[in-house]
Amino acid sequence: MDNDGHSSGWNHTISPIRDHAQSRALTWIVGLLLAAAAAAPPIAALKLGLPLWPLGLPLVASFIFGAVVLTLRAATPGGVALGMLICFLLTQSPQVWTGFSTFPIERPALPALIGVFVLSFVATKFGRTRKEARGLAEPRRGRRASQIVANLGIAALFAASGRYEGCIAALAEAAADTVSSEIGQAIGGPARLLTSWKPVPSGTDGAISIAGTLAGVVAAAIIVIIGSLRHALTPHIAVTFLAACAGLFFDSLLGATIERKGWIGNDLVNFASTLFAAAVATLLS
Repeated sequence: MDNDGHSSGWNHTISPIRDHAQSRALTWIVGLLLAAAAAAPPIAALKLGLPLWPLGLPLVASFIFGAVVLTLRAATPGGVALGMLICFLLTQSPQVWTGFSTFPIERPALPALIGVFVLSFVATKFGRTRKEARGLAEPRRGRRASQIVANLGIAALFAASGRYEGCIAALAEAAADTVSSEIGQAIGGPARLLTSWKPVPSGTDGAISIAGTLAGVVAAAIIVIIGSLRHALTPHIAVTFLAACAGLFFDSLLGATIERKGWIGNDLVNFASTLFAAAVATLLS
């Protein structure tokens, strides 16, 4: 629930040099982890003499996802490449056995990823003229690679490790954070700093508003519902939703404290918030 630094000017406490260095480091470190996680299944299949054709659907899905994102200019080319890698991992998310179905639920994280993309895309376009006038609009070239990693990297890593509740909680938190920021900035209205409850301009790091918060909570609920198709999250639906909401407020807490002090930038805040949501969901599940 804070400003992602979309404006053409710089309106953050952290210096641009430090912010860019942190974002580059985050992109490289998490990007390498994602690449290793993506390479593990085919390498294991080759070593065991297993066929590679089961990886065909995840590969096709990732290319289709990348083509759609690139066509809509929702991300930069680097962001598209990492988005395809994340889609590849989420499409392979572990099968979930439940007491409600005789068969395992195949690739349950992919619909949730699509839901995050749709909600984020719509929220970004909502009230764009007003956000541009205030210098808060998302650049028309789309999200950078570091933003893709910061918002979706944890979900992919938790999916690759078999932690489905953590994966969905991270996706729900990412959707909630983007939607709350974009809707809150578009609607405007009173915003308050989470730590002191003092009135601050909309878009301030660590600020929350009623409209933005409600929109974020609804977005989190939508992603959790999608992620629970065919009872995939049973009996941890409520826990996953609460973890995503906790991550949303943790994002604002970091924004109101260490981000306002200039210690870390928005990408690290988003990454830490999705990690917090995923960890809470995993521990409580």
